[in-house]
Amino acid sequence: QVQLVESGGGLVQAGGSLRVSCAAPGIRFIIATMGWYRQAPGKQRELVATISSGGSTQYADSVKDRFSISRDNAKNTAYLQMNSLKPEDTAVYYCNAKNLWGDYWGQGTQVTVSS
Repeated sequence: QVQLVESGGGLVQAGGSLRVSCAAPGIRFIIATMGWYRQAPGKQRELVATISSGGSTQYADSVKDRFSISRDNAKNTAYLQMNSLKPEDTAVYYCNAKNLWGDYWGQGTQVTVSS
């Protein structure tokens, strides 16, 4: 399966902002549901946000009103804008794409929020 490519992770101060990107070459992006997941050390992987092919979004309660998922179909790219970051947001963030032909993942990008 084609792997997605995340970028934009890094170190940020609590209260700051960061935007991570997910490039999805080689898939039927326009009909794919895109999602962001995260996993902290010793923790279960959790769903952060999803956006459907029609633009409908869903968010975990822990990030609601702070994070925003979006997509640019012309660029085959999804984004996660993270505002008001907290230390508990520290995790590896993974991009996921689902369509009729497969279920694809990226390698992840590290986001670290310092206090």
